[in-house]
Amino acid sequence: QKADLILYDGLVNPLLLRHSSATAERTCRSFTPSGPVLDQDEINQRLIAAARDGKTVVRLKGGDPFIFGRGSEEAAALVEASIPFEVVPGITAATASGAYAGISLTHRDMASSVAFITGHEDPSKSEKSIDYENLAAFEGTLVFYMGLHRLERIVENLLAAGKSPDVPACVISRASTPAQQTVSAPLNELVSVVRAAKLSPPSLILVGECVRQRESIAWFEKRPLFGKRIGITRPAQQAGPALARALELGAQP
Repeated sequence: QKADLILYDGLVNPLLLRHSSATAERTCRSFTPSGPVLDQDEINQRLIAAARDGKTVVRLKGGDPFIFGRGSEEAAALVEASIPFEVVPGITAATASGAYAGISLTHRDMASSVAFITGHEDPSKSEKSIDYENLAAFEGTLVFYMGLHRLERIVENLLAAGKSPDVPACVISRASTPAQQTVSAPLNELVSVVRAAKLSPPSLILVGECVRQRESIAWFEKRPLFGKRIGITRPAQQAGPALARALELGAQP
């Protein structure tokens, strides 16, 4: 509400921007007036320049900025520039996606641990750091971030390392939004099921016994207007109550 500049990621729910001041500058890092996406160095410099101009800046990210969000890189750049900042933790995509799909990542009878793994390692790294043999032996829940386009390779690596082909798995696409899609299958069938469903990013991959819970406690996708597109024929400044009610019922305004 007090921000002069809001630099936000394309995955951020646009409804959050309704809380900003009408005079605030809002820039999406995935779309700029000049066209190209801002790279990480450009984001860092934009934050620093705005702060040095005396502006109050909000760097708005989806999920938690310190879990596969590159928040620490931006914080380090601000430290180097002697600019004070505050980090507001978020709800990481793994816990939010699991909850909205009806899947608890841990369960006293199914999984006493959970592992977060990137599905998209830094391409500039000379050596890959993901140990699939350890992941295959891991008895808890595996959560792969940003892995949809590498799903086939991830599944192949897990199976080759000894993961049971029958272990439950799922992919959750666009979690917590009215466009959420969730597909489940045994690990060795997951790729074909996801292809048939034509899921799109952002998506998370979950592997483990906890995925079975979805059969009984899935709730979000059962809302009465889930996935329906609703037109609200009121001026934006008067649409608040109707919009809130539509969202409660699962609609996509």
